[in-house]
Amino acid sequence: MPRAVVISPPFRSHAQPLSVLARSLCGAGVDVVFASTPEFADLAGGLDFVPLRTTRNANTGIAQNTVQDSGSTRRLDEFLDSTRRGAVPALLTQTAHRRADVLASPEEVLADVAALHERLRPDWYLVDQLNYAATLALHALGLPYASFCPGHPTYLVARDDQYFGLPQLWPSAVAPTDLAELREATRLTDLRFTELFADFLRRHAPRRPVPRRAFALTSPHAAVLNYPRFPWLPPLPEEPDLVFLGHCTEPARLDEAWAARLTGRRVVLIALGTFLSARDDVLRTAVTGALGIPDVTVVVAAGARVEALADLAADPRVVLEAEVPQRALLPHVHALVHHGGNNTFTEALEAGVPALVLPFSSDQFCVAHDAERSGAGVCLDPNALTASQVETALRGLLGGGGTPGLLALRDEVRAAGPDRGAAALVDVLDRKVAAR
Repeated sequence: MPRAVVISPPFRSHAQPLSVLARSLCGAGVDVVFASTPEFADLAGGLDFVPLRTTRNANTGIAQNTVQDSGSTRRLDEFLDSTRRGAVPALLTQTAHRRADVLASPEEVLADVAALHERLRPDWYLVDQLNYAATLALHALGLPYASFCPGHPTYLVARDDQYFGLPQLWPSAVAPTDLAELREATRLTDLRFTELFADFLRRHAPRRPVPRRAFALTSPHAAVLNYPRFPWLPPLPEEPDLVFLGHCTEPARLDEAWAARLTGRRVVLIALGTFLSARDDVLRTAVTGALGIPDVTVVVAAGARVEALADLAADPRVVLEAEVPQRALLPHVHALVHHGGNNTFTEALEAGVPALVLPFSSDQFCVAHDAERSGAGVCLDPNALTASQVETALRGLLGGGGTPGLLALRDEVRAAGPDRGAAALVDVLDRKVAAR
């Protein structure tokens, strides 16, 4: 039986799907160890767990409630403020933060991964593509690994004119015309990261090849994408082998107390993710618009902003909570308002729930584009949002308008999934790693 270590960064939105895939790998006959921050030991779900922290940033459930150093807290506040100024300011802030912070303490990560390998001696690793320090450590040590892409497939850098942090796809409602400043900023971040990688390898692994571009450092064996294989995706790397999961979710049962709160009406779920739930202005507009439809229950995942939105809960049709059991709720949901996060998008596809997408940052613009093009939903600009727009969009989604082929897409996504993906990954690595 092969042994694998699955390395997750300390971000719940990354660790959750990785833990699901880890269990599927176990079901495919792999002896799996899940390695992540101690706060995520619960995600191991019966697998062996080892503590491993690979970055000083963290998000253990609700970003604003996660205890972290003052610099990380300041950067989170800067990011949230930038989202209020629009798509390009948010992306500029993200690439500036990335340049300054993401490769923190790579020597410590190298030492920790080397010690972990000496202790466990796995046959291969599975590591988050965005967990740069861990990927660099595995590359420096010459250890076989597969990459897990937690976001849009364009996170896998394939072309010379492609820069991480510069979206390759845009939805109709958010389409900046002047991207010159963002292109230059992401180019400089690309150069800076590549310099950091090259310097690190010269000092710690001088015999290992230096990647031509740091953001293109991906497993030479396999990359697993938590996404459907849409035919219009931009070109992806010709190597490694690509395994599309379609979705990476497990069945989740809604408890009786929650089910009782949903009785008798169509359900609209509003969830902007663990970071962007802080945008209570957008949450308020979305709830107000949804309440314009008389026969709905509106469930709101408000994060740290429950108190700021408490007045909305005076309406008996509003269920306002800091966190909600999203995966368990989705089979009972009739329309979803979300931020274009990869997990929420693929979970909604698996459940066959149409969505109104409000993208703010990162790969959310690419996801919103794909939601529109696939017929899985519609998109609006969150920073120009009105309640009447939300009401109109939700009426269309609830009436079946704007979502042709959603059921067929749901069935296609369900036919993939983590179990089939795990089997495909094991097959690739059995062939490639064994041949080394």
